[in-house]
Amino acid sequence: MSAEPSSGADPGLVGPNSVSWQLHADPAMWLAGIAGLYLQSLHPLAAAGVVQNSNFREDPLGRLIRTAKFVSMSTYAPRAEVEAGAARVRAVHRSLRGKDPATGRTFRIDRPDLLLWVHCAEVAMFLSVVRRAGFGLTKAQADRYFDEQRGSAALVGLDPDEVPGSTEQMAAYLHDMRGELRRGDDSEVVYEFLHKPPVRGVLGVGLPIYEPAVAHLAYSLLPSWAIRLHGHRAYSPTTATTMLRTLRSAAFIVPAPIRWRAPHGFVPQAMRRLGRSARPTARSLPLD
Repeated sequence: MSAEPSSGADPGLVGPNSVSWQLHADPAMWLAGIAGLYLQSLHPLAAAGVVQNSNFREDPLGRLIRTAKFVSMSTYAPRAEVEAGAARVRAVHRSLRGKDPATGRTFRIDRPDLLLWVHCAEVAMFLSVVRRAGFGLTKAQADRYFDEQRGSAALVGLDPDEVPGSTEQMAAYLHDMRGELRRGDDSEVVYEFLHKPPVRGVLGVGLPIYEPAVAHLAYSLLPSWAIRLHGHRAYSPTTATTMLRTLRSAAFIVPAPIRWRAPHGFVPQAMRRLGRSARPTARSLPLD
């Protein structure tokens, strides 16, 4: 995807000349990640897999942080570290089973169709939300992003050739999936949990702000068809976009080296490995 740095340092899976490298460092990615969880939960088996296998009630922030860590690691870490982390994720997925709430049948969490849905829902929301927040991309750059993310799909065991690699392919996939998506008991559990995670202490004090400014905003950033399927009222598209861009602008007040320490400092580590030219910025987006 990108040229090797002149220093010979390992650029990782996509490298600093990729769309992913620039887009995944944007502060709007945190809201995009939450929106992705709402979208994923519309698949009955994906939602059942989360509810039946996750300890999110005991570790309410764990799922989001683990997802953010994997995305950041797979984008910015050296390839050997990426492959080792991916192997651990695949091993966990292989060990997990779920029970279909409709039929009672047991299913594997690592079924290719489920892995594909989770991947596509995730990266589709990454691109949609960050672009909506004001991160400008041409169509060619958006297509390139989905093509780059075929590599991350391969990390969890998917055949890259079977993964949407352009905006048209992603739109067609999401359209074709609508017949399998629905609101259910498990999607409601995810919706309620994301709105009101059972956090305590200092984090609990912030819930009155978190719910409207983060949780419900992320829900409102879903495609209109997904909001209709969930069945809960959302902010108007104009209100949601305004709130998103306001929060993103506020996040930029925080110096980038501080923002990039989470999760687990993969961006600063990549810059130390590859040099200052690897600093994520929209100005470094690859040309069409």
